Amino acid sequence: MESREFALLIFTILAQMSVGSFLVLGIVHFYAVKKAGMEEADRLSDRALVAIIVTLGLGLFASLFHLGNPLNAYRAISNPGTSWLSREILFGVGFALIGAIFVVMQRFKIATFAVRNVIAWLAAVVGLGLVYSMASLYMLPTQPAWNTLATPVLFYTTTLLLGSLAMGAAFVANYAFIQRKSPGCADIQCTMMREALSKIAIASVVLLGVELVTIALRIGFLSTGSSQAVASAAMTIDTYGAVFVVQLVLLFVGAGVFGVFVYQNAQSPGKEKVLGNLAYGAFALVLISEVLGRFLFYATQVQIGI
Repeated sequence: MESREFALLIFTILAQMSVGSFLVLGIVHFYAVKKAGMEEADRLSDRALVAIIVTLGLGLFASLFHLGNPLNAYRAISNPGTSWLSREILFGVGFALIGAIFVVMQRFKIATFAVRNVIAWLAAVVGLGLVYSMASLYMLPTQPAWNTLATPVLFYTTTLLLGSLAMGAAFVANYAFIQRKSPGCADIQCTMMREALSKIAIASVVLLGVELVTIALRIGFLSTGSSQAVASAAMTIDTYGAVFVVQLVLLFVGAGVFGVFVYQNAQSPGKEKVLGNLAYGAFALVLISEVLGRFLFYATQVQIGI
């Protein structure tokens, strides 16, 4: 794996996590408004919004180091009509700008809720377009390890899984902050946090199943393909076998085992400390797993031709 590909690893992971976090936060906020009202829903979600935009900004900054000369980055967006790279950059910048506008509007309550909601949905659609552009960029006939349906499926699974668990950890941190600063509203926030984590735990287990099945099918497909595809599968299982095993174990423990425990502890009050530790642990383990998986994505590709 070339050094510049590490910049792409950081960019794709952080960008996808940002998109997933934005989507999950929007869904949680929608149901929180119905259950507890706008003020409590905003108190649950507003701080996380800022973290999402900062995370995406870091990812976009890291992507510049993939270029030979970052000062020439503007040239990469010159051909959006035919270039998935140009589209990826445009969608990434668009998601960052629209998301930042929404954060400012939400923070200072600019315009009505309906108007802010339209901006939020626009950002979400652009974010999904960003992930699609990322996947399409790698669907190259000369790269059989990338040119499969598994690429977009795994990219979107990473988006939703990391986004869900990142928001779970964010809700725990937000609750701890509110508990210290405004104890009077901590009870309502505690209930909202537990309900959100309960749903996030269910989603993580489902997404775990999707990812494991996709990984298995991908390896099986590559093992029966061209010589380059077979070589990629062999590198995954043999050359980087230890990394592959660690990736799967961390993924299973973080999204599966911890996910089950998060769900169990979220069902009743009084277990917030344990619940918080589990949420942080699940996010950390899955983040490491996804980083290892993305490393394998780049390190095991074998190109057809020169």
